[in-house]
Amino acid sequence: MSSRVVVEPQDEWNERLVRNVHPPDWRNPTPSGRYDLVVVGAGTGGLITALVASSLGARVALVERHLMGGDCLNVGCVPSKALIRAARQVHSAREAAAYGLPEPPADAVDFKEVMRRVREIRARISHEDSAERYAKEFDIDVFLGTARFVAAGRVEVDGQVLDWRRAVIATGARAVAPPIPGLAEAGYLDNESVFGLVELPRRLAVIGGGPIGCELAQSFRRLGARVTLLERAERILTREDPEAAAIVQAAIVRDGVELALGDAIERVERFVGGKRLHLRGADGSTRVLEVDEILVGVGRAPNVEDLGLERVGVEFDPREGVRVDDGLRTTNRRIWAVGDVCMQWKFTHAADAAAKIVVQNALFALGPLGRKKVSDLVMPWCTYTEPELAHVGLHAHAAAAQGLEIDTYRVPLSEVNRAVTDGQEEGLVQIHVRRGSDRIVGATVVAAHAGDLVTQLTIAIQHGLGLGAFTSIIYPYPTQGEAIKRAAGAYTRTRLSPLVKKILAQWIAWRC
Repeated sequence: MSSRVVVEPQDEWNERLVRNVHPPDWRNPTPSGRYDLVVVGAGTGGLITALVASSLGARVALVERHLMGGDCLNVGCVPSKALIRAARQVHSAREAAAYGLPEPPADAVDFKEVMRRVREIRARISHEDSAERYAKEFDIDVFLGTARFVAAGRVEVDGQVLDWRRAVIATGARAVAPPIPGLAEAGYLDNESVFGLVELPRRLAVIGGGPIGCELAQSFRRLGARVTLLERAERILTREDPEAAAIVQAAIVRDGVELALGDAIERVERFVGGKRLHLRGADGSTRVLEVDEILVGVGRAPNVEDLGLERVGVEFDPREGVRVDDGLRTTNRRIWAVGDVCMQWKFTHAADAAAKIVVQNALFALGPLGRKKVSDLVMPWCTYTEPELAHVGLHAHAAAAQGLEIDTYRVPLSEVNRAVTDGQEEGLVQIHVRRGSDRIVGATVVAAHAGDLVTQLTIAIQHGLGLGAFTSIIYPYPTQGEAIKRAAGAYTRTRLSPLVKKILAQWIAWRC
């Protein structure tokens, strides 16, 4: 029987979650014979690997020591987007006067109810990743317990030994805090504990201006907390296009988030009224920030400890994770890895896509024949602030570093009628094409639904669809997708040189 896992707070929704993804009465099956594939870790990468392999006829064992569904279901995508949705609803209500509607009371937010809904949504979705579903519907042997490689072709799970022909490491990563003196002693929240809150922190410091930090800082501010976002760099979202990041930064500031950019946190201490962060600016000035809670939104470490990787010749680094090649094979030719434990892209959709590569390469490729590569993936991503910021392909600086000459077509959302009618004018669509052609090499979108819009451009890059092709696509009017068509129109107009216009004019005169 599996060990009991508790998720706080203990209510009906978290109990339902646990019953699905780590049932307390679960009994591991008895291994018989050799598995074609043993997957260690049941986050997104491990779940998809196991599901696809089993669906294609492989005999599969799936091992998870904690909660099936991994970060995405339990402490990542699902609860964070539920929280973001609540915060957006609150913000929309406060903006009601601009649309001729009455404003709600200032104290209208019931934070306990917000978090109860977050837990409910997570519990409702959790059946998709449940142990029972994977066992019964997909015919996978699910083992709940701690896995260790003990010898070539053997994994031990709580005293039972599983024999395998191929194995996949999908143990993911965990949140880690920066080495700030006093932080651990003072106590802090991270993405693995913040969704257990039932009381809204009155004053909140968020460390890290990356996607997690920005999303949660904006959301908690909208829900009523006084939020200070601390980022060591001089701007937030440093891996994104500067103009795009500046739009998001302005929106966050307008919502009331205080930015502390370029400040170093020298130490943290607890006091009777909360916690103090001692800050030093780039100019040497010092100040003290007093808060009730600290949320760390930066830092991840791969889960590579206590797996017995040394015994089976799998090389790894405690900070970088498992070493893999472009086909996700480790230094042991019978073991692959997938997801946050080995990949630069720390996204659920990246793990999903890579899992299919692993199944192909581990079970079906013969040497180079049929082998798939991670480098062939066209990987979009999105930060779910408001407005959202999504990107795919190359940024302008990356193109320049590669010696690739590009032309850039930029459409502000203020020129898109649907964005104007919705009051969502801040944003842009920015598309880079190879100079002299309409081949798209990269794109950035800042808009209310940037994550949806960027998918069109991802398809174009992946399938070689030029920007000019979007001029002939009929978009329902009005939609924000028209911004892409406007960019395509801007490209098409560059093709109308004076000579071309003269020839066309002569043709029209002759024809008419």
